[in-house]
Amino acid sequence: MASANNNDYDIVFLPLGGVGEIGMNLGLYGYGPEEDRSWLIVDCGVSFAGPDLPGIDIVVPDIKFLEEEVDNVVGMVITHAHEDHYGGILHLWPFLKVPVYATAFTAGLLAAKAESEPGEEDVPVTIVKQGERHKIGPFDVEFVAMSHSIPEPCALAIRTPAGLVLHTGDWKIDRTPGVGHPIDLDRLAELGREGVMALVCDSTNAVRDGVSPSEADVAETLKDVMSKARHRVAVTTFASNVARIRAIAEAAAANDRDVVVVGRSMHRVIEVASELGYLEGLRTFHEEEAFGYLPREKAVLLCTGSQGENRAALARIAAGDHRHIALSKGDMVIFSSRTIPGNEKAVGEVMNNLADSDVEIITDKDALVHVSGHPRRGELEQLYKLVGPKVVLPVHGEPLHLAAHAAFARELGVREVVRGKNGNIVRLNAGRAAVIDEAPSGILVKDGGILDDPEVTGVKERRKLSFAGAAVIALIVNRAGELLSDPEIALLGLPDTDDEGEPMEDLVSKAIVGAVKSIPKARRKNKDLVAEAARRAARSEILDVWGKKTLCKVMVTQL
Repeated sequence: MASANNNDYDIVFLPLGGVGEIGMNLGLYGYGPEEDRSWLIVDCGVSFAGPDLPGIDIVVPDIKFLEEEVDNVVGMVITHAHEDHYGGILHLWPFLKVPVYATAFTAGLLAAKAESEPGEEDVPVTIVKQGERHKIGPFDVEFVAMSHSIPEPCALAIRTPAGLVLHTGDWKIDRTPGVGHPIDLDRLAELGREGVMALVCDSTNAVRDGVSPSEADVAETLKDVMSKARHRVAVTTFASNVARIRAIAEAAAANDRDVVVVGRSMHRVIEVASELGYLEGLRTFHEEEAFGYLPREKAVLLCTGSQGENRAALARIAAGDHRHIALSKGDMVIFSSRTIPGNEKAVGEVMNNLADSDVEIITDKDALVHVSGHPRRGELEQLYKLVGPKVVLPVHGEPLHLAAHAAFARELGVREVVRGKNGNIVRLNAGRAAVIDEAPSGILVKDGGILDDPEVTGVKERRKLSFAGAAVIALIVNRAGELLSDPEIALLGLPDTDDEGEPMEDLVSKAIVGAVKSIPKARRKNKDLVAEAARRAARSEILDVWGKKTLCKVMVTQL
């Protein structure tokens, strides 16, 4: 293990996820001699698969590098409990078994998640409080209170003899966050006076000018919007946004309404938040069965499904297939959320289903019913003035966000701004900040009960199946390699006929028979050669007729 008493060592940052993308955050801080660094993991998140990964549930960073260095990994620190920062712990921690440090809210959600997913291993967590400092290997880590759209978000002030690095996590400047502590600007200023060598900072809203409104502003708007509703109100938001849950409950009470909770993840968060005192003083939340007896003008539904997830509560309600709940003409649905890029189609489908039922829809385009949890340029500028970093590394963003953040940092007078990407080892030492090396990086996919490289799971072939179909062919030959019967062919996802009406199966069968007969008799005894000739013939015929490269599999039985 690396010694921590030599300030000639570099401190480096290695992102395995979360740089050049939004989601799947996993960063490593390294300190010590190059050949024997100690490593601290910061966050362990997931992202969700798009259409390029059909059938995949979640995506996590490839931790090949970490597994090779596991003896030098001193711990894992979680900044907050959003899926893109903590959702990978249950999947990846069993391969590492390193100490985990997190706040009580994050630890509570992690335990609830493990309990709801049978077979998942319990992860022991050291509970930390905002404001505390903990020695983790050669790293002195201070958990600085920030504001974000979830309770107990922390920046990390990471001290080594090489200097102080401030890792912001996700944040914004909100002095009235609704629940928990507001951002600790005084402490950030103190860190600035101590001397922040490097700032590793959230870039999500670096393309937007101004300052984000507060959660308190949303709370007032929700009361006002709800006061204008004539019938039922349904509100959907991110389940982890406890301040928003509280604001919805307070808006309901102000309008003499009761809240019915609909959706498993919403129940889970409410249970953990209630245990920690974040929902004290509110009216009792009702189970969804209460919908049947609450008067129409007295009900507020608090629903999961703000991103259009097809099995979440709001999607099922909108489609009319929820077992307890239905909305009617004149009811109101408030989307107290933003649509994450890539989810536009799913959210649009939910909205269209609601519109078909003459339900009134309110989004943040109509009223201030949602605010971002990330800093705009005005907030970035305030942070830079407080902490005065010598080196800046933009993270948590797509290339557009990272480029905008880097340019803005230079405008604010930062001389050393490093653009990195996943797999880069970045030296953060002032005066010498640069990308200095590469490490293995990539993704692993959770495919049912299997976690592995995408190529191993067969997702590449599955993707091909989705647009070019498959041909499965069975041949029976004798020991001389002669066909004993016509090929058995199953065409999946292909046209039945060509453009002249001839059956596709007949065309493929003729091509296969011709290909097998064209093999010299002496070589036809080779079963593998026959299979490959049949595969090529079938694929070529389908390409000629249809214009697509179908996936072809051939099985040869020799009697």
